[in-house]
Amino acid sequence: MPESYVFKNGKRLRRGYTTGSCAAAAAGAAAEMLLTGKTVGSVRLRVPAGETLELEILEPEIGGDYAACYVRKDAGDDPDVTDGILVGAKAEIIPSGIEIVGGEGVGRVTKPGLDQPVGAAAINSVPRKMIAEAAATACEALGYEGGIRITVSVPGGEELAKKTYNPRMGIVGGISIIGTTGIVEPMSTAAVIETARAEMRMRRAEGAETLLLTVGNYGRSFLARELPLAFDKSVKCGNFIGEALDSAVELGFSGALIVGHIGKLVKLGAGIMNTHSSVADGRMEVLVTCGLLAGTESETLKKIPGCATADAALALLDADGTREKTAALLMERAGYYLDARVKGEIKTGAVMFSDRFGVIGRTDGAEELVERIVRENNG
Repeated sequence: MPESYVFKNGKRLRRGYTTGSCAAAAAGAAAEMLLTGKTVGSVRLRVPAGETLELEILEPEIGGDYAACYVRKDAGDDPDVTDGILVGAKAEIIPSGIEIVGGEGVGRVTKPGLDQPVGAAAINSVPRKMIAEAAATACEALGYEGGIRITVSVPGGEELAKKTYNPRMGIVGGISIIGTTGIVEPMSTAAVIETARAEMRMRRAEGAETLLLTVGNYGRSFLARELPLAFDKSVKCGNFIGEALDSAVELGFSGALIVGHIGKLVKLGAGIMNTHSSVADGRMEVLVTCGLLAGTESETLKKIPGCATADAALALLDADGTREKTAALLMERAGYYLDARVKGEIKTGAVMFSDRFGVIGRTDGAEELVERIVRENNG
């Protein structure tokens, strides 16, 4: 892959490519080798981000009824435990269709609520599509109309997974094959914080008094659908909620509203202001505590720590009839910790949403901040 860079915080950072891109490239190469009986040295892969990668094929092998190879993961300048690993694909003939299965070092889903159903290999939806398209392209180019089975593998993946949150999330036996764009965008902690600060300074210079924060693009998409807010004026702070609030105080905003998915923002209920999974989790612990105070049945509470996602835990609370009261208590706790972070110097608020239940709660100050932001943006 030709080296590609982005500039963040005055630094040139090299971009990389995802495990999903590695698996798709290996799958395309393995399918081609199976059908031609010839090894290949590299493949071109069009990724969802719209870019075309040329990736080197390693350890090509052609057997009597299969072909296999590997692609080495390159995370660029992004800190990633999967950087440098080999992601492999083995192609075999089947009667029809394209079948994608997980092999050595690829995790298996054991809890509901994740991208793939329980029992499936932890190969997420976008990588599955990329793998299928890569294999299908090879078949079509060579005039083959039968089926192909692609087995994705990661040597050492089971041991590597112990360094990730996969076991806690209910993914066992290996790592996940992930990626929504096919490209790894390097974002160091300092770069994320400084990027957010720069955007905040710009909003303040434009005259904004009330800051609208999101933790990611997911939050922005929700804003556009559900709240009367100008999502193009929001600032993405990533996992660094505490630093964003500190900057809001420093830059002279009178208020800050954060909108995000409960999977991240539930951690505010424990005062966790850096929501990255490598720093702290506590999602289920917070929901168990709030659920207990809401009067949730003990048998329901016992099931919550086994949930893979906050949405799955909410579903249990909903069935128990205590979801709304639990959410109200969560928002009360989150509001307390947000105010404590800014020491009362500015007005703070939060709106949390979930995939299944939409807006699940607002802190006491949130509605006022929504109204302020609407007034400011409407002149």
